[in-house]
Order: sequence, then C-alpha cells, then structure tokens
Amino acid sequence: MKKILFVFAFTSIFWPSKANSTTPVDSKKEEIEVNINLIDVKDDQVLVTVKAPKIKTSEITYSLPKTVPGTYSEDNYGRFIVDFKAYDAKGNLLTVSKTDDNTWSIKNAKTLAKVTYLVNDTFDTEKGRGFGKEDVFSPTGTNIDAGKNFMLNLHGFVGYFQDKKESPYKVTITHPETLWGATSMIDKDASKTVDVFEMPLYSELLENPIMYSKPDYTTFTVDGMEIQIVVYSPTGKFTAESITPEMKTMMTAQKTFLGKVNSTKKYTVLLYLSTMTETDAKGFGALEHPTATTVVLPEMMPKDELVKSMKDVVSHEFFHIVTPLTIHSKEIQYFDYNAPKMSEHLWMYEGVTEYFANLFQINQGLITEDEFFTRIAEKIDQAKTMNDTLPFTKMSANVLVEPYKDQYLNVYQKGALIGMCLDIQIRQSSDGKRGVLDLMHQLSNEYGVTKPFNDADLFAKITSLTYPEVGEFLTKYVSGPTPIPYYDYLAKVGVTKTSKKTPEGIFLKGQVPYIGVNHENKEIFVDPKKELTVFYTNLDLKGGDIILAINDKPYSLDNIYEMITESQKWKENDPITIKIKRDGKEQIIKGTVKLPYIDTDGLEATDASKAKLREAWLKG
Repeated sequence: MKKILFVFAFTSIFWPSKANSTTPVDSKKEEIEVNINLIDVKDDQVLVTVKAPKIKTSEITYSLPKTVPGTYSEDNYGRFIVDFKAYDAKGNLLTVSKTDDNTWSIKNAKTLAKVTYLVNDTFDTEKGRGFGKEDVFSPTGTNIDAGKNFMLNLHGFVGYFQDKKESPYKVTITHPETLWGATSMIDKDASKTVDVFEMPLYSELLENPIMYSKPDYTTFTVDGMEIQIVVYSPTGKFTAESITPEMKTMMTAQKTFLGKVNSTKKYTVLLYLSTMTETDAKGFGALEHPTATTVVLPEMMPKDELVKSMKDVVSHEFFHIVTPLTIHSKEIQYFDYNAPKMSEHLWMYEGVTEYFANLFQINQGLITEDEFFTRIAEKIDQAKTMNDTLPFTKMSANVLVEPYKDQYLNVYQKGALIGMCLDIQIRQSSDGKRGVLDLMHQLSNEYGVTKPFNDADLFAKITSLTYPEVGEFLTKYVSGPTPIPYYDYLAKVGVTKTSKKTPEGIFLKGQVPYIGVNHENKEIFVDPKKELTVFYTNLDLKGGDIILAINDKPYSLDNIYEMITESQKWKENDPITIKIKRDGKEQIIKGTVKLPYIDTDGLEATDASKAKLREAWLKG
C-alpha cells in the first residue's frame, strides 16, 4: 500500500492465502454463490444475495472482514452493511443476531437457503479527509455512484460463512449495459449486462478488485505480461490513452529490472479520479493486489503531477510481486480477516518494495543520480521525525495498535533506507557482484507463492544466503533499538552528506499551506494566520488577499494544483504579475519572484575510489 499526502485533499501487505490466480475451481467443493445487483440501486445502496452452502450445524456465522491485506488498519467493513436477513428455502425469515461490527449469527442454520443485505459505500463517509480514525483509506474502499461508477473492492461487498473460506466462490454481477467491469478476472458470461467470476478461494476473490464505469482502457504487453490501464475520470479530463505512454515506459523498465521474478501473466491498474466533493474519495494513494492495483488520485491534478504520482504509487505496488506476493510469512499466508496476527517483516514487504520503486528508476535511466540522491536524503530527513529507537520488527508485529500504528508511515522512509543499507552491505561484501535484488531472487526460490517462512527464522535464512555482516545489521538495526548510521553505509559507496540552500515551497511548506480555500465560492486566499515568507512580503501580499490570477491565468479551487505546480517552476527574479482582491477591490501587483530558502542536507558522490562499487549499486 502507498499513501500520498495532498494538503488540499486532507490535513495530512499482508496477503491472504496465496493460491495462484489460475488455480482451477475445485468441483468437489460446494460453491458459494453471490449475486451483486448494480442495476436496482436505491438510496446509494447495493443489494447482495448469497446462496448458502449446505450447513451441518444448528448455528452459523457470516462475516465481512475487520482488516484486509495491505491496509494495516481495522476498518470493520461490516459497519457498512444494513438490513441483513437470512431465509430458509420457503422464504421464511430465520433469527439473526449481530455479534460484533462484522459478524452475524444465524439460528436454525441447517435450513438456511440464503442471506441478503444492502451495502453502503465508504467514499461517502470520508469526513476525516481520507485519514480520519473512522475513514477507510480510499483505494481499499468502495464507491456506489449509480449509472456512473462502482468501485468494488470485494471485501466491502462479499463475506464468508464460518469455516467456509476455503470453498470456491461464484460471483454474478448484474450491471447497466453502459458500464464495463475492469478486472484481471475472466468473465465467464458473454452477456452485456451480466458478469460471472469464479475463484477457488475467498482470499483469491478479495485479491481481484473490479471497477465498473464507461469503458476507458488500454492494454499492452511487456515481456509476456498483459497490462491493462483503466481510468475513471468524471469530467473526462484524463483518459487511459493519455497516461499509457508513461506507464508503459515505467512498467517496461520495472520488468527489465526485476528479471526472472514474474508471478502473474495479467496485471490491471484501476485509476479512480476523485472530484473531491463532500461525498467523494479523499484518501489518495494505492493498494496492491497480486494481479492488480487500485489507485485513487484527485482529478484536478495537472497531467505532469498525475503521471508523476502514478509512477510513484504504481511502481511501488507493482514491486509487491516480489514481496509479499512471492516471499511472505505464515502470518500472511494464513491471514485471519477478523483476528489478524501481523508479521514482523514490514521492513521487507513495504520497505524493500519502496526502495526498489526508487532504485529501478536510477538503474533504468528514468531519473538522474542527483534525483535519486535527493530522494534518499529526503527519506533520511523524514525518518528523523519518527521514533528511531523503536525496533522495526516490534512496530511491524503491533502495527494495528497504538503507539505502533502511528509509526506505520516510516515503512516508506526508514523501511526503504533499511533496504538501501542492506543493498550496500551486500554489494560491499560481494565486491559488487550481488545486491538485495539477488537476495530476493534467492528467497523466492527458497520459499514462494505457496511456501511461507516462519517469522522468527527469516534473519537466520538471510544470513545463511549472504554474509555475517548482513545478519549483524538485521539484528542490531532492524530488530534492535539502535538508529542506523546511514551516512556510514553511504560512505561505503563513496557518497557523503552535503549542506545546501534549497528553495522552499511558495504555497506549501512541506505539508503546511500558506493559502486557503473558500469552498463556497472556490476562491484562493493568502492565509492570514501564517507568518509570510519573502515571496509574499516582497510583493506586498497580505493575509486575506484573494488570489484571482497569476501571469494572466485565473485560479480557483478547480485548478489549484496547477497553480502549485507552476509555482514549483519559478526561478529567482522571474517577473510575475498577480491579480488579487483586497477589501473587496481588485488590483494588479507586479514584481519579481523572491524564493524562500532553507538549509537542507543533501548527498553527493565524492569518493572516486569507490566509483566501481557505486556503479554496481546503482546500475548493477
């Protein structure tokens, strides 16, 4: 999973049982038949009907997940279910009691024929701007917008009967003819209004999201893998075709970087673009699946920013093919949706994945060495803001509860840096011949999709496959409380810390804005509560000034991201004209750009004697 923080959107992997998605349905087991009705939508609710298998007990439970792989949060999808009913074969209601947020207990279960319930979507509830305590992270959530879009993360629609998760599932979805269901699953019904999907396990079903919308997709093949890019853009601002060239370039580079690691033949990217209205998605980022990624981003983004974000999040999710899809522990293999036990190894599942998502770009020539070093320096700086003495394995095993869950975002910072330091150490110990990707190849051969490892045994296995100093690093810095001396490891490849003056954001200082928005009229104003930087004081801009246009281009909430993006291109002393409204009167301000600067730490290759090892690290 990858979360992205957008200030104006909000104030701030685990995998289940890993059967291959091509596993045939076991005809000897009774299917769980599910019908999802996307045609007769009333009050923004979707009717789900589940035909019960033969029940041999007098009482049975039906549950929706409390937690699903990749979310690291207790979302309780059962709270979005209403009007749950159970029937016998004659249509008589059976006695049902709700035992917790996600589970219903059904009496006289031997006579149970079916259950029905209505599903509310999660996008409507994101009052906390996508990351409130009760919010479901949008890429893991659901959307019901009758006749326009349905985002079916199936854990929000389909549950399981007690002890029946190993049964095959047959899901029939009726939908408007104008909407097409994008998924990596195979539709076994040729009808234009009915789709039928069969999966051998409940866990596999949940790993295959479906997005229904007006058809807008492209397909291309990279090294034997069919890749499908699907876009839902409410206003039509973006199309799948408009972003496919960049996606193809990136995913081709990823496949080249990965080499022989390839666990799937079809991969689908589902991009949902949010209007950011009160009832639309506000938690931006992505959620990975073995054969798909769901991505949610704001539609108002400029294309170059959208493509950049897609590169960052999709590359991260795609690399989960390596881990945890292929390499994972028993906690993940036998994931319990309603009483999950978490693995200790988020440093690998998310950290190494995030490291690969950056390393492959320098390795394949998509970014420069300076850009790569800037990213690493930023991760070091951001990791400093987290608890650096908390053992990473302890945080990982307890990530669902406080105070550990507040440290989760460090998987993208310190977790990635752990991957970097391991890579450098292996490169040094092998005289540049091997790196952490080679280790992942070895682990994938040792374990694999259907063969998990014991959590407690992983470090010993890695040490046996590499070098003693690698084991020492894992023990001291990953399972121990000692902060990692990043610059010592970077010095091994001739990279040293530097200090430099860096331009600060004009409208954003990190994630803190200097501007605000009046949502009633969409006007952008200078925040009167902020101490303004030299950019504002030089132009005599004041708190409360309404920004109407910059360099003759009008701006409002509808294109605020374009304004922010343009400001990132401004240079010192560039001429600038700003049209403002102050005290109800419009006026034009002309002047030059004065950028605010801050002292930052950077990285630079300075030791020529380490050039060969550095080249092996970055390009090997």
